[in-house]
Amino acid sequence: MKKFFEEFRAFIARGNVLDMAVGVIIGGAFKTIVDSLTGDIINPILGLFGGTDLSSIKVHLLGDSYLNIGNFLNAVINFLLMALVLFIIVKAFNSTEAKLKALAEKNKEKEPEKPAGPTQEELLTQIRDLLAERDQK
Repeated sequence: MKKFFEEFRAFIARGNVLDMAVGVIIGGAFKTIVDSLTGDIINPILGLFGGTDLSSIKVHLLGDSYLNIGNFLNAVINFLLMALVLFIIVKAFNSTEAKLKALAEKNKEKEPEKPAGPTQEELLTQIRDLLAERDQK
């Protein structure tokens, strides 16, 4: 059980979990904006053309039962709007990432190669020659 809690603590301490938590919170806030956009702006505009608010579209079943088709259409519109925004965000991120990678590769190619230093044999030869000169003096 102790190992389980240690693994859990290590999991929670990772940065990705914090990023995910922030994403969930921002996503929840963004959902309220999309709900408002759908309910307060898109539905009234569609109501001008269809003569009704989407959320009021219902099909009566037996007794007091209704199929709330309008609410379903609102949910579909919300989903499409959120999917569109996420698509744009991911596309922008991928495009930026690709540009940064290309720039990094371009900079890597521009860097002049450092001249190779003397080989081990050349260094040993120089040391031998210096020792020989010192011994001759």
